[in-house]
Amino acid sequence: MRKLLVALVLVAGFAGLAGVGALTALLAGSGGRGQGWSECSADLGPWGDAAGRGESDASTLSAESVEIAKRIIEIGKERGLPPRAWQIAIQAGKTESNLKNVFHGDRDSLGIFQMRPSMGWGSESQVTDVDYAINKFYDVLLEVPGWEEMRPGTAAQRVERSGYPLRYHKWEPMAAHLVSVEGQVSGFSGCEDLPSASVLAGNAIGYAHAQLGKPYVWGAAGPDTFDCSGLTQMAWNAAGVKIPKHSQTQYDQGGVHVPLSQAQPGDLVFWGHGRDPQSVHHVALYLGDNEVLHAPQPGESVERTKMWDGGELLPMVVRPAPDMPGTAAALPPAGAGR
Repeated sequence: MRKLLVALVLVAGFAGLAGVGALTALLAGSGGRGQGWSECSADLGPWGDAAGRGESDASTLSAESVEIAKRIIEIGKERGLPPRAWQIAIQAGKTESNLKNVFHGDRDSLGIFQMRPSMGWGSESQVTDVDYAINKFYDVLLEVPGWEEMRPGTAAQRVERSGYPLRYHKWEPMAAHLVSVEGQVSGFSGCEDLPSASVLAGNAIGYAHAQLGKPYVWGAAGPDTFDCSGLTQMAWNAAGVKIPKHSQTQYDQGGVHVPLSQAQPGDLVFWGHGRDPQSVHHVALYLGDNEVLHAPQPGESVERTKMWDGGELLPMVVRPAPDMPGTAAALPPAGAGR
């Protein structure tokens, strides 16, 4: 296998962006309080690659998508909603429909936000009316307790209630870029003292290293014994990032999918029968330099070893995504609001 070349990446700023218009500043949380991840500008998000990505992602939008993003901002302004609400709506729309007013979807899902008439979102003609759909999204968002303090993707999930709650974070840089460009939002980062993605990953790796030599026990998650997913879960928990138990669930919902060739230390590496993402049976913590740390199998102990393939190594890794350090977001049941 080709050796992976990785490095810990310090999160960079969103300086000097242009594109859809002149970028004035990035959207940030309200001031006057201690800053958390949910109050940071998008460039300080967990992936370490947001510098320039907002502009790049925005440049791929179709004319229809740009107009819908503009309309989301216009209606938000008309209703006197803060820029964070506009960003949340844009991230939700991009995730659900690529910011297009579509007339198809899962079951009876329709429109920009894939609202389901059968779940009380409105009639088919209503949820496919752009202005109605945007206003309805804002109506439901305003009913979410504490939405202003959440990371935008988390707030989008509270409205959409997707079975894949972390996917809304992917479009955070793009949404922040569009909001700042179209909304002329003056902002600040205010988050320079928060741990970067590399620091969080380093904390997870440090915890896992401290478990070397502890025996494998199926279903165990410490402190004295671990199985594979118990080790990775508790390692990231020690970094203040909550991820689910079980290797399959960690692959599906543990964070953002990244190509294996772009793996960074702290990412979760998976094995599945025939490289099938639906047949995941093992997970390990990537260390860099083609090494992993894992709890192998019964009769063995937590160890550090070279990464192997065996025809089962999945081509995507998972990068856990924090909302706020040390807190776990309580997610509603999947599909409850759809």
